[in-house]
Amino acid sequence: MSSPYDPYAGYPWQTPDPPQPPPPPQHRTPDHPPLGHHRDLRVLRTAYRWQRRVATLTALGYFTLFLILSAFAPGFMSGTVTDGLPAGLLLALLQLPVTWLAIWLYEHTARRYVDPLADRIRKEAAVDAKRESGKREADRRGTGQRETWR
Repeated sequence: MSSPYDPYAGYPWQTPDPPQPPPPPQHRTPDHPPLGHHRDLRVLRTAYRWQRRVATLTALGYFTLFLILSAFAPGFMSGTVTDGLPAGLLLALLQLPVTWLAIWLYEHTARRYVDPLADRIRKEAAVDAKRESGKREADRRGTGQRETWR
């Protein structure tokens, strides 16, 4: 028995139209790969790793050299350089300028190599996010659905 609300109940010779499948999504190939697999991220990680290694090896390398000379070359470290100034004291006093050099190298490589890469990736991510939100908005308007917040 048919329902009183069935529009086809009075017309048995008419069959209801089958439901139309949703239109296939229109995919546009991106101009660049997604951000998670981006070549620039690998370049940024490499630049940042190089930056850390140079600064760390500068400061720690000098300090390690000082410790090795202190342990295995006491004659050299106690020898005088000028007017009673021992070489060990001179090398110890040079630790501060070497640390400043390591800090300068870190900042220099950051400004020259790492920061421009990070800025470019940040801008590309903002453009991608804007493009995706525009695409979602267009899809939402096209289907007549309202976006629900979670």
